[in-house]
Amino acid sequence: MSTRHLRTRLSRGFRIGRLTARNGVRFVGTRIRGVGADDARKTALNEQFAIRTAQDVARELGQMKGAMMKAGQLIGFIIESLPDDAQQALATLQADAPPMSPALAAQVVTEELGDPKQVFLDWGETPIAAASIGQVHRAITRDGRVVAVKVQYPGIADALGADLANVEVLYGLMTSFVLKGIDAKAVVEEVRLRMIDELDYRIEAANQREFSNYYRDHPFIRVPALVPELSTQRVITSEWVDGLSFQTFMDQSTQAARQRAGEIIWRFSQHSILRLGAFNGDPHPGNYRFAPDGSVTFLDFGLVKRWTPGEWDHLEPSLHGILGRDPERLVRDMENIGFLPVGHGLDAQAVFDYVSAPYRPYLADEFTFSREYVKDTIGKILDIKGPHAPVIEKVNLPVSFVMLDRVVWGISALLGKLGTHGPWRSMMDEYLSNGAPSTPLGHLEANWLASRKP
Repeated sequence: MSTRHLRTRLSRGFRIGRLTARNGVRFVGTRIRGVGADDARKTALNEQFAIRTAQDVARELGQMKGAMMKAGQLIGFIIESLPDDAQQALATLQADAPPMSPALAAQVVTEELGDPKQVFLDWGETPIAAASIGQVHRAITRDGRVVAVKVQYPGIADALGADLANVEVLYGLMTSFVLKGIDAKAVVEEVRLRMIDELDYRIEAANQREFSNYYRDHPFIRVPALVPELSTQRVITSEWVDGLSFQTFMDQSTQAARQRAGEIIWRFSQHSILRLGAFNGDPHPGNYRFAPDGSVTFLDFGLVKRWTPGEWDHLEPSLHGILGRDPERLVRDMENIGFLPVGHGLDAQAVFDYVSAPYRPYLADEFTFSREYVKDTIGKILDIKGPHAPVIEKVNLPVSFVMLDRVVWGISALLGKLGTHGPWRSMMDEYLSNGAPSTPLGHLEANWLASRKP
């Protein structure tokens, strides 16, 4: 390990250590103040603790960037047990992260492409968005195209390397007050395998070009076109897309627009997973832009999971056991896949009751996603001392499944916030078994698919 990398790791580890210590002291103080208090007072104290901790986490991780910030983005969005004010604090990691200085951004562009004021007809020095790995500037190319230019933070490679050593500490911190009993090991392993790719924007550019080409002329899925001649290892340039942030869309949209947006997001994820065989593993709302009518543009393809040959075929049977309401088949398939050890001794119905909880929308003819459903289901999945404890102790989550699980929960959280309703069982059948279209958007997509056939 180089001296510089060691310094970075120690520095960022120290910041996380301070963050953990501050919130540990805050937690003890909350418990002391709650001694002898009635239930209402204890609830108020716990909510105040969660809000102040989330604000502290958002402020610290927003400054740190890298894997720490990305972990905070995901945790803040899917954990519905947080009070609204705490979620809003963590939501700043999705859209309002502190940017780097204009001079630093210009330096990176100069090193990769040349002086931005010479490369571009117009270069916006003030970033329009900042996130975990880089920030985005608006520019106009020499031939007059309006583009978005994502510029990687200098030094982020060292920061990411340090974070990959420290990220389990963060999950431990969040576990201490929200994620009761979660095992972060599989998540950490998947982060180690996937996040390093995000440092090379050439990989992201290839991903974005693949998705953009595949979904070209799609009736409701839009992916910005890449500008390859202005994309390098640390700079990626795409066509400019106007749109609303998730929170602004939520504040201004009608329920009909939210319904449309939710179904589009769901169909994009299912189509990518089950037909394209490659999907965006980073489903937080900062990666979407919304039109007032609910149309959605999908951004940021740095964290893409691709099924290796036979990988989905290996995982898919367990899904059929759930959707077919067949506990015995589910258990057999989970044993074959490696989700359960042979000889586990668990009751098949108990396994089904636990494993099928996230798939409740697909076991009914109609279902409306809600924040309460997501909150209750996550609580059930993570309750290691509850009625499902024997199953939780035996279930193993293969590393290859972690990214898919992240997408399932991220999309469910989005749909819960949007209040999206639909015939999810028949909609899922469209993708799993080439079933008949079950919504107007389904018919549009079916016609698009038919038009692509030779």
